[in-house]
Amino acid sequence: MPSTASHVPSKSTRRYQHFCPAARALETIGERWSLLIVRDLLGGPRRFSELRRSLTAITPKWLSARLRALVADAIVARDVIGEREVRYRLTPKGQALEPVFDALLVWGMDYALGPPRHGEAIHPGRAIDAAVRYLNRRRVRAERHVVWVIHFGEDRSYTIRFDGTRWSRQRGAASADVTVQTSPPEWVKFLSADVEGRRRWLRERRASGTRGRLDELLTSFGAPRQTSRSRERGSRRAAMAKN
Repeated sequence: MPSTASHVPSKSTRRYQHFCPAARALETIGERWSLLIVRDLLGGPRRFSELRRSLTAITPKWLSARLRALVADAIVARDVIGEREVRYRLTPKGQALEPVFDALLVWGMDYALGPPRHGEAIHPGRAIDAAVRYLNRRRVRAERHVVWVIHFGEDRSYTIRFDGTRWSRQRGAASADVTVQTSPPEWVKFLSADVEGRRRWLRERRASGTRGRLDELLTSFGAPRQTSRSRERGSRRAAMAKN
């Protein structure tokens, strides 16, 4: 693993001086890049080079520092395999962050996603993984089995399935209910749009499938709409709180 300059801290120096379990958690995992390293390791052990490639903008020095801090906090384990190979994996303590990450991902998808920024790296597989995690965390359910195929150009495709219980993804194409031809930035635009925006997106792109199946795709993402009854209950609670 590359050496780290002395000015790059290996362990968090963030201290809130305020007792709260959330503050303690953020002191441990709230440093820049730390939770994204956990995200990548949720998929299984990774080499330093694999993490660097996935995180794109991180420097070797900062990746080395963050990994050292996560190892020191027993969130990540460093396994030496043979004479030269080193792999990083999550400990049980690190694996316990999975629902935390999933909850953050759902909130980000619903309220903070937005269209791609200029120069922002978008990995097709990562974007598909985020969609599948979102669907499972939100407990989105279809009335029947679902198969969506997303083609990113000529040489990269992903299949998203719902088997009646859980959503999953696999690399490659299959016989599908809905097929979409797109690019990683355009797929992010689809996910960040509202329902009408997604409907327009599907009309303008090469998307095939029955109207019902296409509607299934475009309504599977986004924060649940608040009903008039729930808004009335919320208003009453707010009025009672003021009194």
